[in-house]
Amino acid sequence: MKGIQKILVFDFGGQYTQLIARRIREMHVYCEVVPYSVSMDEILSHNAQGYIFSGGPASVLDADAPSINPRIFEQNVPILGICYGMQLTAHLLGGTVEKAAHREYGKVTAHFNVSPLFKNMPKESIVWMSHTFQVTKVPEGFVSISTSQNCPFCAMQNEEKKIYAVQFHPEVTHTQMGNTLLHNFLYEICGCVGDWTTQYFIDQSVESIRERVGDGHVLLGLSGGVDSSVAAALLYKAIGNHLVCVYVDHGFMRKNETEEVRDVFTRVFPVNLVTVDAKKRFLNELRGITYSEEKRKIIGKEFVACFADAARQLQDVTFLAQGTIYPDVIESGSNKGSAVIKSHHNVGGLPKDVTDKFTGGILEPLRMLFKDEVREVGTALGLPNSLVWRQPFPGPGLAIRIMGEITEDKLFIVRESDAILREEFAVNGLDRKVNQYFTVLTNTQTVGVMGDERTLENVLAVRAVSTSDFMTADWYKVPYDVLEKVSTRIINEVPHVNRIVYDITSKPPATVEWE
Repeated sequence: MKGIQKILVFDFGGQYTQLIARRIREMHVYCEVVPYSVSMDEILSHNAQGYIFSGGPASVLDADAPSINPRIFEQNVPILGICYGMQLTAHLLGGTVEKAAHREYGKVTAHFNVSPLFKNMPKESIVWMSHTFQVTKVPEGFVSISTSQNCPFCAMQNEEKKIYAVQFHPEVTHTQMGNTLLHNFLYEICGCVGDWTTQYFIDQSVESIRERVGDGHVLLGLSGGVDSSVAAALLYKAIGNHLVCVYVDHGFMRKNETEEVRDVFTRVFPVNLVTVDAKKRFLNELRGITYSEEKRKIIGKEFVACFADAARQLQDVTFLAQGTIYPDVIESGSNKGSAVIKSHHNVGGLPKDVTDKFTGGILEPLRMLFKDEVREVGTALGLPNSLVWRQPFPGPGLAIRIMGEITEDKLFIVRESDAILREEFAVNGLDRKVNQYFTVLTNTQTVGVMGDERTLENVLAVRAVSTSDFMTADWYKVPYDVLEKVSTRIINEVPHVNRIVYDITSKPPATVEWE
């Protein structure tokens, strides 16, 4: 983003790298994640206020250990090393790193000395450790500023050169004063002013989109999810009726979602909306198909075909827009402008006669935002909360929440039961506490008794997980009274279901979705 202060986070493969970046953004400071291998020229081109070295799984003593150009320490730019980042800093500047006599994993009590990094922090508090190796001798010009029972160098600093490093992870919630430490680095040491705001992003994006698009027209595949909906709202604010949205209704959306998408993008944001009713087409293609991967491939292929058919009818579109967000960019390994249509989006794999239409290239207006920032932008733009806070939803929709063959009757069962689950979670204040929750129609029938009659009906599973990044997830401990209400309502209100089970498996070993 131009004209704004920036922090660079160097990724050494740590599992918390994205979390570091999110914490910085939450403090109203813009940051970008770059590979550790980035060239010195590119590093300098960012003109950053500060650098942060992430953690990582390697040892700095390995022959092929991830490293960085030592010239970075000569730039008079503040540096904060975290875990592996501390060890690498010590190693490159002449300190000593060795295998620890006592490894530290989990919560540890750390003692803090006076330091700008620890301003407004107590003399001791709980930190989160995760290391096998540690610094045993600090480089010349550095001093230890923190210790623990088993680690004499929990943190070190060279205050003159503004180089700081900590062995623990301040970005995780388990570290009690972690946010204070990061705030100190940003504001006390780097001199940040907190100019990264939602309104700043919107204003800059609108200006940039208008400048790039000019008199052209933009085509966006509108899925009804958070990312594509916010992208549509932002693009509409920038270019108005120069935006065309194609919404493919494959028939696998949740209850009332298609109607809401149509309402929002014809009344609140009156884009040029092309709706493709392809429900029968998808069901016909999926008739008799039971294997989950085959279902996914068919749905993906048909979605692209439907979108391509609609795009061919449009004469003036010269740009294709996507709802790419920053985690997609980081995980793709590319932090520069993307020139490809990513396969993780519904419109990946478009035929050449369609892509040839997009002479202006690809627009990804949200590519520098994390999901929580996307929601903030959506709210600021005026999208309804029901859409901004919509649950994560797979591209194939309810189709992969039905085990076995997909039929209209099964879709009805999943759609109605999912609606009940969402209603009860909202009533009980769980809708924003639980990161993802849904129902799954298993391919199993069991004996039951309803009234005075014996039944043989379907088993329905309820799934709810909590997670920060969806790379791992814990099953959510839903209160029993809520589960009871959900079960009772589904059994009473949804036909052909006589048993409800609750999925208590975390990821790993399971995935979030069942298929």
